[in-house]
Amino acid sequence: MDEQLQRINSPEDIKKLDIPQLTQLAREIRDYIIQTTSETGGHLAPSLGVVELTLALHHVLNTPQDKIVWDVGHQAYAHKIITGRREAFHTIRQDGGISGFPKPAESPYDAFGVGHASTSISAAFGIACARDLAEEDFRVVAVIGDGALTGGLAYEGLNNAGASGKDIIVIVNDNSMSISSNVGAMSKYLTNLISNPLYNKIKSDIWDFTGKFERMGPRIRVAARRMEESLKGFIMPGVLFERLGFRYFGPIDGHNFAEMLHTMHEIKELRGPILLHILTKKGRGYRPAEENAPVFHGLGKFDKVTGVPVKSGSVPSYTEVFGRAMCDLAPMQPRMVGITAAMSLGTGLHLFGEKYPQRFFDVGIAEGHAVTFAAGMAAQGARPVVAVYSTFLQRAYDHLIHDVALQKLPVVLAIDRAGIVGDDGPTHHGIFDIAYLRTVPDLVVMAPRDEEELRHMLFTALNYDQGPVAIRYPRGAGEGVELTSGFDLLPIGRSETLDQGEEIALLAVGHLARKASAAARIMREQEGVAVEVVNARFIKPLDAGMLDDLAARFKVIITLEEGTLAGGFGSAVAEYLADHHTGKAALMRCGLPDTFLSQGTRDFMLHQAGLSTQAILATIQSVRAGLENGRSGRIRNLFRFNRHVKTT
Repeated sequence: MDEQLQRINSPEDIKKLDIPQLTQLAREIRDYIIQTTSETGGHLAPSLGVVELTLALHHVLNTPQDKIVWDVGHQAYAHKIITGRREAFHTIRQDGGISGFPKPAESPYDAFGVGHASTSISAAFGIACARDLAEEDFRVVAVIGDGALTGGLAYEGLNNAGASGKDIIVIVNDNSMSISSNVGAMSKYLTNLISNPLYNKIKSDIWDFTGKFERMGPRIRVAARRMEESLKGFIMPGVLFERLGFRYFGPIDGHNFAEMLHTMHEIKELRGPILLHILTKKGRGYRPAEENAPVFHGLGKFDKVTGVPVKSGSVPSYTEVFGRAMCDLAPMQPRMVGITAAMSLGTGLHLFGEKYPQRFFDVGIAEGHAVTFAAGMAAQGARPVVAVYSTFLQRAYDHLIHDVALQKLPVVLAIDRAGIVGDDGPTHHGIFDIAYLRTVPDLVVMAPRDEEELRHMLFTALNYDQGPVAIRYPRGAGEGVELTSGFDLLPIGRSETLDQGEEIALLAVGHLARKASAAARIMREQEGVAVEVVNARFIKPLDAGMLDDLAARFKVIITLEEGTLAGGFGSAVAEYLADHHTGKAALMRCGLPDTFLSQGTRDFMLHQAGLSTQAILATIQSVRAGLENGRSGRIRNLFRFNRHVKTT
């Protein structure tokens, strides 16, 4: 480890450094972040862009008494390194390691847990109000990126905090990027502020100059205040932040220690809401990340020298297959449009956007808006496909119910990263979508067993006119099946039997159907036992005919889902059996426990949850042993493997 970094054990050590030493430390921290993430993967570009900002904040503030609230939190790597987690940094995002996001349970320097965008101002304002109620004395700083300012919650926080007059500092980290390039009016507004720094200079010069007149100064300043609005209107295109009640400073260079330290020392003594606008470069100090920030926003292992990602295999991901299917379907569906909430690359929709730019819409980090926007398009005859991560769709639940489903509008939700996401941890696991989607009336919910079925489900959804459709699929590589060139229309609410069997039936959702089939094959080959495997295909509506048949023919039905058991697919099956087949087949539900899961590799966590092929096989063997011992009536709601899943 380098000379300066090895001496930093807490922010108190930062305060002892002068500007040349801080500059050297920033270089060493960048090298450490690059080296570590090349081996573990992670959010590289965002963290490289805020190294100087992080050091400046801890140099000026008295943390952890003073509170820093990070937005999204994936840029907090330097913050973690200098707040006592330097030696543990190599474990970031790994099983048993430190989180890739701020986590209060991990450190007192993490003032608020985050993982989704646009939350920092609201959270920081809540902390400030609680501080004042308790008559405590500390500073509260929210750090929010310009990309997160495309989210509506940020403006709710600005509106409330600005009107309150309370002491709070908001730092806008402006790098012209969210994950991809920013879109919308706010991006243009900030760009105009950058190109018009003259206003702040003139304002400062007038204030300093009039202060020199002992008798006339105050009266001149009153007149200057009256002229200020005209000055703003003449020099700047807008005064949004000051209209909202914030005193605006900037823009300043977020990589210049002298400028940042000077400005921060001044504004920390001011009262009321303050907004500091700083300019940074995403990926700063690492050329591959500077030149391709979207790719280096978050990635797996990569070659440190070349920046080339280390690929784990040649099988295309579900995300890639979805993106290509969108392009293939576009000529057949001239009214189809693609919508993303600042995730064109992450959802694979960038392929469609490049080929059909007029039919592609990036609405920024605004999932609720994306869904209602899609509803408006559908109301006028368009066929919108909203590509979104499962964890982010949670933010649009009200919009889905009232703006889409209530009106039975044909909006398609392509839900990526459904289930366990692995190393990003609890803020990003998509484990709740089955539970919250299956309660929405008139919503069809599908889950493909493999990437080929994903293509057919997308085609089916685009040809369904009776309401919205959601398709959930997991993160990572597909099953490696052959992809056809055509598309099949699937009958709504119909399942598919993959393997015939007796006594035990496995009813699986999504890719778990293939794992269940593999486990059944091993049982047949090694023990001569035939287990029935059904690919549910549809979470809603349930295939009632299939369930009636299973209840009549089998002693035990085992449901398998990569989602929370509380209110999930197994719950839906249990409800149906309770209503129509009480006392017949025993039901065992396998899925994820009613808790927030921790982090680790996806395969490891699936196995711990009892959802790997080997774990499913062990479950079958355990159930079969129970049947042989005459305990079939007691094999209900067994969670043998779920007890081992790590939680936060």
